[in-house]
Amino acid sequence: MRIQSIRKTIVALAVSAALVAPQAVLAGGYVDERPGFEAMFFDGLIVRPLGLGATVLGAATWVVTLPFSALGGNVGEATEKLVADPARFTFTRPLGEL
Repeated sequence: MRIQSIRKTIVALAVSAALVAPQAVLAGGYVDERPGFEAMFFDGLIVRPLGLGATVLGAATWVVTLPFSALGGNVGEATEKLVADPARFTFTRPLGEL
């Protein structure tokens, strides 16, 4: 019973995000520089957790591939792409600015 209610909640959030996101893109004309409620909601509830997951997976991948990166001489590039970029996307940009 509990899992079904969680599934329904996730589906409802996904549907609402799918309905709100295209409207923001197709609005055209005047664009307010400040993100609205929908953008902040979508960012905080869906995009940020995905960014956190990408950061964790990137860090794990970086650790596994570190010996190969060291042999190839591109540890800095690997660190930047696998760890720093996802972390910056997740933690340093303002909420709602995608």
